[in-house]
Amino acid sequence: MPSFNIRVYGILINEQKQVLVSDEFIRGSYITKFCGGGLEIGEGTIDCLRREFMEEMNLPVEITGHLYTTDFYQQSAFNPDHQIISIYYYVKPLAPIAVPLRLSAFDFDDAQMRVYTETGETETFRFIDWDDFSEASVTLPIDKIVAAMVKSLGFRD
Repeated sequence: MPSFNIRVYGILINEQKQVLVSDEFIRGSYITKFCGGGLEIGEGTIDCLRREFMEEMNLPVEITGHLYTTDFYQQSAFNPDHQIISIYYYVKPLAPIAVPLRLSAFDFDDAQMRVYTETGETETFRFIDWDDFSEASVTLPIDKIVAAMVKSLGFRD
C-alpha cells in the first residue's frame, strides 16, 4: 500500500565552518547524509529532530530555522511503495559533541561493526570543512539539493 515516509534532518555548522554529516552502513549500502531520521506517529517535526539527535549523538540541539521541505516526488530507495518527504532545519548544539567524530568517511570502529552485525545498520559522524562541502558530499537525492542550497546561502552560525 503506498504511503508517505516523513524524514526530518538537521544542518549543523560549527564555529570552524564545518558541516556535520552521518556516515551510515545500512542494508549493505554506504550512505552519507545529514543527521536525523524518521517522524514517529504523534510527534511533531521539531520534537522528532531533537529526539533523533539525542538518540544518535546524545546531543541536545536548538532548532534555529527551517531551511527546506521536499517539493517534488521522491520514491524511497528502500521501499518503492513509499514517497519520501524530507524536512530540513538548521540546528545548534546545546552541549559539546561527546560521540567520537571521524576524520574520514565510513571509519567504523569494532563496536559499530558489532552493531551492524546485530541490526544490519550502523553509523558514525564527522565534520566536512566548508570549502570541501558540496552536493557531492552527501548520497541521497534530496540531501544533494539541500547541500547545494546550504552552500549557495553561505556560512551561517
